[in-house]
Amino acid sequence: MTLSRRAVLIALAFSAAIGGPALAEKKSSGSVSAEELMAGNPLPDIWEGKADAPVTVIEYASMTCSHCAAFHKDVYPQVKKNLIDTGKVRFVLREFPLDPLATAAFMLARALGDDKRDAAVDLLFAQQKSWAFVDKPLDGLAAVMKQTGLGQEKFEATLKDQAMFEKVAKMRDRASDKFGVTSTPTFFINGERYNGEITFADFAALVSAKGGN
Repeated sequence: MTLSRRAVLIALAFSAAIGGPALAEKKSSGSVSAEELMAGNPLPDIWEGKADAPVTVIEYASMTCSHCAAFHKDVYPQVKKNLIDTGKVRFVLREFPLDPLATAAFMLARALGDDKRDAAVDLLFAQQKSWAFVDKPLDGLAAVMKQTGLGQEKFEATLKDQAMFEKVAKMRDRASDKFGVTSTPTFFINGERYNGEITFADFAALVSAKGGN
């Protein structure tokens, strides 16, 4: 497979520090005002759920974070069925890449368009082991993205998209500088920050406490 120089550089820069905190913190680690959370983001939010849901949940995730992948495999389907689809929660995932490979994955998911971004994220998490933890991660990433209809030409062009690269980087920087995000997954539930993995029972309890009954 022929990869662009930019793609090769991203692959070489791929760090070994992947993942997030192993244990959930059931207590808030701080809070941010809704106005701050919602204003001035470099990339538009892609929401799941009703606009007038009583509880807003924002997840900061990294595509190479195994704990994020576990949440989306084991917990998010229950959140979707019981909290989002019932009108209790409006949910958005925001980019917080922990390494260049995660940045590349987010760029590719965004390149598919707003209507396909979340499906691409789900696919990338579901098949994370086939691209994030292999000897040739970009080859694996290209193979996964091919399932979405993204061809090699678009794949390489996206990895050279400096404007998109900078927007994804700024999403992470703003979350870190303004909201105190340092690891993934980090959740904001009506502005209250919770770090690390979380069970559905704990997630539902936090939502209920915020008015999502």
